[in-house]
Amino acid sequence: MKTIIIAEIGVNHNGDINLAKKIINQAAKSGVDFVKFQTFQAHKLATKKAVKAEYQILATGSKESQLEMLSKLEISEAMHYEIIDHCRKCNINFMSTAFDEESLDFLAKIDLKFLKIPSGEITNIKYLRHIAGFKKKIILSTGMATLGEIEMALNVLEDSGMKRNDITVMHCTTEYPAPMHEVNLKAMKNIGNAFNVSVGYSDHTLGIEVAIAAVALGASIIEKHFTLDRNLPGPDQACSLEPHELKDMVFAIRNIEIALGDGIKKPTISEEKNKLIARKSLVACCLIKKGEKFTLSNITAKRPGTGISPIFLDNLLGINAKRDFNIDELIEL
Repeated sequence: MKTIIIAEIGVNHNGDINLAKKIINQAAKSGVDFVKFQTFQAHKLATKKAVKAEYQILATGSKESQLEMLSKLEISEAMHYEIIDHCRKCNINFMSTAFDEESLDFLAKIDLKFLKIPSGEITNIKYLRHIAGFKKKIILSTGMATLGEIEMALNVLEDSGMKRNDITVMHCTTEYPAPMHEVNLKAMKNIGNAFNVSVGYSDHTLGIEVAIAAVALGASIIEKHFTLDRNLPGPDQACSLEPHELKDMVFAIRNIEIALGDGIKKPTISEEKNKLIARKSLVACCLIKKGEKFTLSNITAKRPGTGISPIFLDNLLGINAKRDFNIDELIEL
């Protein structure tokens, strides 16, 4: 099954519609399925006293508050429609994550294939009930969450009318960038087993290897932050992929999908033609006279595999040779 790959533009557009379009152009060239933005009203997302995360301070400084930083990163409704129109021209799907209920209402009016619940809203029961009411497929991020909190969120969504098979739960480590020793990729499979849900991985690590590994472990959706240049200003730029990296990740994931196969162990078409060359047959390891018994001392196994398979060795022992056999000659009965 094809993995859905999401290029998370998030707030890497810095409030600039032209920069947003340039990032979309590059994402489309990489072969991803979706670009994703973030839809919010800063004053409904954070109070004036809300502090920045450490990674946000490192990226944007400590002078402005989180609210002031977020205010510069909002996308207006008009910008949304312009971005969506540009996505259509680039033949790429648009997504966005809403961080407040009014933003959810706006996104629900757009024909989106998924609505995304960000990690920070997993304990926001009112938000969960509101998003469930739209009866759209949901992606639930679980950064910072315990299994108990994931269970609670799933129960709220189901009690509010969602079907569990319409929810994909994303394992995630909420740090930018996420250190390798905190990735705990096996937790993704445990989430799937614990709650019988489709799983995915929202990747905040540097590089592309963890996202590729997640696909090998069964992720149905991969989300990765994307930018034109990690040196651009903004809180999420430093942990984002650049265009050549995103293209490499997509290429690797598509190869992994092919390599995973159907799980049935059998000789492949390529192996069938090599089987006769690589396998062995029973041959004479010394001169064998007609009437002489085949023993462990006078027969052995050597390539090619065009004769009697060595698997039948015990069946041959003690049988009389019907003719003379020279050294390395294939044994016949």
